[in-house]
Amino acid sequence: MKKIILFTFSSLLALSIVAFNYSPNEVEISSTEIKWYTLEEAIQANQKSEKKFFIDFYTDWCGWCKVMDQKTFTNPEVIKYMNENFYAVKFNAEQRAPMTFKGKKYEFIPSGRRGIHGLAYKLLNQNASYPSFVVLDTNLNRQNIIKGYKAPQPFLEILNKQSF
Repeated sequence: MKKIILFTFSSLLALSIVAFNYSPNEVEISSTEIKWYTLEEAIQANQKSEKKFFIDFYTDWCGWCKVMDQKTFTNPEVIKYMNENFYAVKFNAEQRAPMTFKGKKYEFIPSGRRGIHGLAYKLLNQNASYPSFVVLDTNLNRQNIIKGYKAPQPFLEILNKQSF
């Protein structure tokens, strides 16, 4: 009987310590996947806590975009680095919904076989290829464009070597 009482008391004490140290304002960064935002969500989140922006410009038909999603963006080191350092945004470069960015309205531009969204065209410096990635500073100014598929380690090296 003493063992049961001692075990119950020990369990309650341990739970009390955990509850006392818990802070609801602390946000645990997921280590299992990148937290992807819409551009609007990322801009809103940046108003509360500043981070740089990483925008993944992709298309539905892009095979290398899918490989990037399956191999690079699932790598635990990449996930950790991206979640800690960026508001990561997925942006379909062929989406047709207009959007406002830094006070200017951007719309779909019908051209070629598929067309391109005006914001993708602008941020990719009028040179669209997929996958392409754009890094913006906390004030939404473009810092870098990264083109093409990257395996996890080369991708991390590029992000680490750049003086964003």
